[in-house]
Amino acid sequence: MLTITDLSLQRGGVWLLENVNLTVQPGQRVAIVGANGAGKSSLFKLLLGQLTAEQGGVSLPGGCRIAHMAQEVEASARSARDFILDGDFELRRLERELAEAEARGDDHAIAHAHGELDLHEAWSAPRRAEALLRGLGFADSDAERPVSAFSGGWRIRLNLAQALMRPSDLLLLDEPTNHLDLDACLWLENWLRRYSGTLLFISHDRDFMDRVATHLVHFDQKKLVLYTGNYSAFEVQRSERLAQQQAGFERQQARIAEIQRFIDRFKAKATKAKQAQSRVKALERMERIAPAHVDSPFSFEFPMADKVSNPLLSIRHGVAGHGDTAILRNINVTLLPGSRIGLLGPNGAGKSTFMDALRGTGTLLSGERTCGEHLAIGYFAQHQLESLDLDASPFLHLQRLAPRASEQQVRNFLGGFDFHGDEALSPIRSFSGGEKARVALAIIAWQKPNLLLLDEPTNHLDLEMRQALTMALQNFDGAIVVVSHDRHLLRNTVDQFWLVSDGAVREYDGDLEDYERWLAERRKDDDEPPKREVVEQAVASRAGATALTADERKARKRQEAELRQKLSPWRKKQGNLEARMDQLQQELAGVEQQLADPAIYDDSAKVKLKELLAQQSGLKRELDNVEAEWLDVSETVENLEAELAG
Repeated sequence: MLTITDLSLQRGGVWLLENVNLTVQPGQRVAIVGANGAGKSSLFKLLLGQLTAEQGGVSLPGGCRIAHMAQEVEASARSARDFILDGDFELRRLERELAEAEARGDDHAIAHAHGELDLHEAWSAPRRAEALLRGLGFADSDAERPVSAFSGGWRIRLNLAQALMRPSDLLLLDEPTNHLDLDACLWLENWLRRYSGTLLFISHDRDFMDRVATHLVHFDQKKLVLYTGNYSAFEVQRSERLAQQQAGFERQQARIAEIQRFIDRFKAKATKAKQAQSRVKALERMERIAPAHVDSPFSFEFPMADKVSNPLLSIRHGVAGHGDTAILRNINVTLLPGSRIGLLGPNGAGKSTFMDALRGTGTLLSGERTCGEHLAIGYFAQHQLESLDLDASPFLHLQRLAPRASEQQVRNFLGGFDFHGDEALSPIRSFSGGEKARVALAIIAWQKPNLLLLDEPTNHLDLEMRQALTMALQNFDGAIVVVSHDRHLLRNTVDQFWLVSDGAVREYDGDLEDYERWLAERRKDDDEPPKREVVEQAVASRAGATALTADERKARKRQEAELRQKLSPWRKKQGNLEARMDQLQQELAGVEQQLADPAIYDDSAKVKLKELLAQQSGLKRELDNVEAEWLDVSETVENLEAELAG
């Protein structure tokens, strides 16, 4: 599908790639990762013909249709629906041909154009565009709104929808989840996993890559390294290689020690078996992949406030909203030192409104908000980046907060956020979104909060900075309330979920997988493009169609029987996989029990130790594979059950 041969590429006099070769096969879904500035977006521009390589070239099949997600969109009076439909160039061309034929009165050309439009399934295009809008979090009424009425983040979503609307053989997506909430991320994952073409996507979202990618390309020291598998597989493979490098050993052990402290603290506090099981499993996996991040340029922490109140903050009988409109009612929450809360809820349910109520910024319309005497809030949201002083440097931002701090103290602190030398003293006006986000996080950390309120803190952050943020939050002893579409961050930093939905804030007993199923049950299945007969039935219904006839009822029953027959083997396979997972977990526990025996590490037991380690590695690998297969089978079962219920 895509072949890169002896490619060398530079931008601004800096070599990004030197003599690289890469082959991507048709149908592969390839995640592209690497440090900011490594050349990921430049590679996309090369594929789109917007850049020229200094050496080598790129080969694509003749007639390859490329769709890509633009990063900006100008204000336009076109409706959101029309803007998305504009992405289908062929549809618009056929519509123009039909209009021209009608204007000429050319019956033959009119008939031909109608036939071509029918082959292109033009009859379903508006419905497909509206399904994309709903999937990405827009309200039904948004379809008629002009593009100019949407904010920057929502326009980026429109760009994404337009790219998905375009028929393509190669789809290029640059940070598609950056401006999405968790619900839209889950929808997009399902859409992309069904995409039949070849997908290349740049992402810093681990869980998104794990669910979508079949392969991964890593920008590493001006080379492109192709890995088979998703991001987790890449981490493990890279960990094994880096762990063998003696120079990184001490840093690796320090990382593992930090993770272990959080595991120990979490296990001591865990009260919900299901959440505890999934969280501890994720944390233990973090320990295995720690070496993959030993060369990260980021290492920082959130120092605790000198004094802490207990409780830190409470709201009783609260009503939150905007103006005269109440969005959330009967809010009764208490935040104690050590509370670690992740907020879940559909788009528009009121998560940001609730965060603002916790901050005390005016959205609490009634009720009692009580602050502890020593409450110190650190708040992060994307709109805060706009309030930074663009003419001030990272150094000056911190110095203004603590004029008595020495220059070395400030520089050392900024070094943990990878601001070194002249960069620490440069005005932030020219900084990227990710760099500004790091400045904002440094400001929060510098002020020693005891309550962190974080609204999508990982937007614009690369993978290594997200990892560093996760580590810093794990080691933070204060309270945390976080809204994030980054499931890796949520799994590894919070120990309790609150659900914001249907005008209320309440404790959520499930985990993220339960929440995904809850979402699927709530929303209509807009994932599949509407079939022609479905559209015709809807039209007939609106025209006043009568109830089902006897023959139609028989056909429906026959269809339901076929669905049940189709569902049965999938349920059996699901049960077999669950049994295999239990068996593997028991075998793994037995091996790890033997590894816990100090005698196994004696010189006389070297052969046995090697066998056990190999057995442990094999069991873990097989368990991961079986779990991945179980997730896919479970999704199929749920879809079939939903179809049967509908």
